[in-house]
Amino acid sequence: KGVPYAAAPVGELRWKEPRAADKWTGVRGATEFGAQCMQGPIFGDITFPRPASEDCLTLNIWTPAARAGERLPVMVWIHGGGFQAGAGGEPRHDGAAFARKGVVLVTINYRLGVFGFLAHPDLTRESERNASGNYGFLDQIAALRWVRENAAAFGGDPGNVTIFGESAGSFAVSALMASPLAAGLFHKAIGESGAFFTGGRGALAMQPLPDSEKRGAAFASALGAESMAALRAKPADDVLAAALKTQPWFAPNVDGYVLPEDVALTFAAGRQARVPLLAGWNADEVRGGVVLGKQKPTVQSFTDDARKRFGTHADAVLKAYAASTDAEAVEAAAALASDQFIGYATWKWIDVHARTGSAPVYRYSFDRKIPVAPDTKVNGITATSRDIGARHAGEIEYVFGALDSVRNVTWEASDRKLSDAMTAYWANFARTGDPNGAGLPVWPRYDSTSRRIIHLDEAIREGADVHRGRYEALDAWVESQRSR
Repeated sequence: KGVPYAAAPVGELRWKEPRAADKWTGVRGATEFGAQCMQGPIFGDITFPRPASEDCLTLNIWTPAARAGERLPVMVWIHGGGFQAGAGGEPRHDGAAFARKGVVLVTINYRLGVFGFLAHPDLTRESERNASGNYGFLDQIAALRWVRENAAAFGGDPGNVTIFGESAGSFAVSALMASPLAAGLFHKAIGESGAFFTGGRGALAMQPLPDSEKRGAAFASALGAESMAALRAKPADDVLAAALKTQPWFAPNVDGYVLPEDVALTFAAGRQARVPLLAGWNADEVRGGVVLGKQKPTVQSFTDDARKRFGTHADAVLKAYAASTDAEAVEAAAALASDQFIGYATWKWIDVHARTGSAPVYRYSFDRKIPVAPDTKVNGITATSRDIGARHAGEIEYVFGALDSVRNVTWEASDRKLSDAMTAYWANFARTGDPNGAGLPVWPRYDSTSRRIIHLDEAIREGADVHRGRYEALDAWVESQRSR
């Protein structure tokens, strides 16, 4: 635990590419997780193992190997949290279940928020790459280089590395597949709910460098820092407090260095890493926020809102998300909200890579209506598993075999069986590029003709892409936004 893969990015190293970690002599104690990177209490499902610090570029390793040189598959987990929060040492990221499946599991920290993604004209000028921002991505790449150089010492195979992540971590996986700096550092990829294929200039869309620089310059000015030296001299807590007041958050950009172009353009042209991909999303990503909202949609309000948002594409969207009653309008609005948040972009990533990536693709839908604690409330309303469904980030504990990291929930035998199957699918994919294995329901490949997916639920089954019409309707609208 807490193994440094890069030097502490403090002082003059704040907002610079990660440097090599300091060497040590003798045996280093590695019995505690390192501090998580600077962040605020943004998401209720992210728990903090230790106080936050700028000195946070560490990773954690679980291995079943009895000795070096066993050449076991390696999986590197990139945590989610909107690029603003999270840590590799969260209890739900425990790697013991993967180790039991014969995998060397690595979880990493990377710089977040203003510390990980601040762009500024002065930072761009002082860099040798004419780029700024994306320090969090550079941290991830540095961690992958560390894995390549050191995995064998823990029984891992540096020639068989799988990157995987959820939400922002899944967005990062799509970005690393598009980055020339990450080429050759991994050999397979898994994405859970997210990819940089969101159109327009929304919160989840990648920003051009000039736009990010303007935000950074305005932020520095508001803090009274007229130079980068002055900004670097500010206490980390003061910088974080100021950043937490800004919206939108500091986020990745197309900097011309880590990312030469928009991720979607890289994939469309087939310039991404052509590695096997396993990806999908949850059936009810943000359902709870709609069905338990203080003001529920009606047919009229849903229709009016769609026409306002989608303009000339509204008829196609309303046909794809059909609603003839107010009850149906609630369900249609929940589906549309989930698709616009995560579903569409992840679908587009999978679909494009299946056409241009020249590698096997496997797609899933996580459908389990996750059990919730009896006192769960949304907007002051007591919520049930039916209300919330297969919520965003709810699959993490299943993937890691870490259901018991969630308090006050009564898990059923079917949940534990599903969790074990998911860990096995993920581990099999890391081992061979194919999730299938003994004792598991068959998971068919996804391609541009068959489009078969697997539904991960109490009963695992494979099926057709029955909601493709929804994503195609959104795709037409997104493409119209890109051309503006």
